Order: sequence, then structure tokens, then C-alpha cells
Amino acid sequence: MSYRAGKTILASTIAKKYSEELTSVTSKMITKPKLVGLLGNQDPAAKTYAEWTARTCESVGFQYELIQCPKENLEDEIYKCNQDDAVNGIMVYFPVYNDGQDQYLQQCVSIEKDVEGLNFKYVSNMYHNIRYLDAPENTKKSILPCTPLAMVKILEYLGVYNTLLPYGNRLFGKTITIVNRSEIVGRPLAALLANDGATVYSVDINNVQKFERGDGLQLKSHRVVDTEFELKDVAPKSDVIITGVPSSSYKFPLEYVKDGAVVINFSSEKNFDDKIKDIASLYVPSIGKVTIAMLLRNLLRLMNNKKPHSVEEI
Repeated sequence: MSYRAGKTILASTIAKKYSEELTSVTSKMITKPKLVGLLGNQDPAAKTYAEWTARTCESVGFQYELIQCPKENLEDEIYKCNQDDAVNGIMVYFPVYNDGQDQYLQQCVSIEKDVEGLNFKYVSNMYHNIRYLDAPENTKKSILPCTPLAMVKILEYLGVYNTLLPYGNRLFGKTITIVNRSEIVGRPLAALLANDGATVYSVDINNVQKFERGDGLQLKSHRVVDTEFELKDVAPKSDVIITGVPSSSYKFPLEYVKDGAVVINFSSEKNFDDKIKDIASLYVPSIGKVTIAMLLRNLLRLMNNKKPHSVEEI
């Protein structure tokens, strides 16, 4: 019998703590928070994600409604939900048009109901490492994009964050490679991890960019530089490798993974061959259940931002 030194960690295991917290909060509420999902595409992965979201909402005490419509009607449906006081949170299953029009639709969602954290204000705050909407009072938390936030929580669970260092610097000394630079996940994730002190190599089809905090621990936000590196130059020295390539034919080259690295895939496709389990110390094959838990935590934060102390803090 072959022996594998590493361990595979399922998203459901990591999400369990957050699901219990959410259930504890909603069990004390008379009117359950309501999330609306808007689906204007035929992507099977988006439909699966919507089904996961519905099941999770039901299991932790949230209301969920899925609205399916032609993509041409999506903007009108968003505005209807913005105006509906019974709706506490809105999410749109992207991609819809797979171009700049998707970014426009992101901004159509009310900032008070944007559970995905894609509003320009939230994104700007994240890139500048601003954690509150109302400084200096600091009573209203800025919402972080739910998939990058899920990744942070996963890295915390796996022990990649060094809890002996001060909050905000706990990835100092870590090198991380991310194969994805989408505006919804890859780029904001690189910024978040760099803001927490990591050296992050962001890889896409065109080039490799380096996200870093700067010298020492003093800079408030990350900086980005283009490099001449290729994947083969940066992945082998990385403590953590994260992939999100939405292609069934893509497989990350295992020869670029150093022994004992932490490996996480957030794509709906399988980006790693099973042999990764012989190389990685910790391997997380998917993160969807953690992402949904973060999305629902964001919804509760939005409710508190709108009406302080209306919901128990978690």
C-alpha cells in the first residue's frame, strides 16, 4: 500500500465552523434574511453553484430565491431587487456577457445589497487595504469579494497564516503563485494576500505580475510590477499554489510543485492530476462551500451596515 504524506482537505470541513455560526445567528431572527440569485446564462457551473447556494441557505436559516431570465432582462431584474425591501442581498451568476458589460452589471447592484463585494467602492477599498466604510468611526465594515475572502479563510484554516505575527502581516515571508487574474477572483485575491504580507506571483496567459507589500511591514497597500518570469520560474519556489483555470483540458504541471507545498483549486474544473496528493502537504480540490458561507456572512454584515446592531456580529 502506498503512503501519502499529504492530506486532502474538503471545503465542507472548512465551511462547517462558519455554517454553525450562521445558523446560530439566524435561529434568533424572526424574519430570515433573504438572498436573491440572478441567473442570465446557460453555464452549467453557474447552475450548480446556484443549487449549492439554495441548499446552503436553507440549511443555515436563510431565504433564497433564484431568478432566471434572458440576459437582456438582467439589468431590470437587478433594479427590481434593489428596490425590494424584502431582499437583503443580491448576487449575479457571472459570466453573463463575458466582457465589459459584466462589469457594468456588477455596478448595477445596490452597494447595500452587494453580497459579492464587487461594487467599485468595495473593490477600491480592498486594493487600498481600507477595511471600513466610515473611517474614523469604523463601525461599517467594507465588504470583501466572497471568493477571495473564502480563500483567505481557507489559508487561515490550513495554518498558512502565522498567528504569531500581528494582524495584517501574517503572510509575511510567504511566496504564493496564483494561476488566474480575473477581475472577480484572481486579481483581488492577489491584492488581499499581498496586503497581508505575502509575495504573490499572478499568472495569466500573457505574463506574470508580482504583487507585494513592499519593504518590511510598513506599507498600507500592495504594489504590482510586471516581470519577465514564466510559471516555471515562480511556482517551484512557492509555498502555496492556487489555481482557477476554467478549462477541463488544463492541468497544472506537477513538476512545478515543490514537495510540501499547499495547493488549492478554486475552478469548477479539476486543475490538478490526482498525483498532486503525493506532492502537496495539504490539497484543497474545491472551495465552493466556503465561498457560499462567506457570501452569507457578507449578507449579515450588509444588514448591520444598514442598521447597526440589527444582527449579531460573527
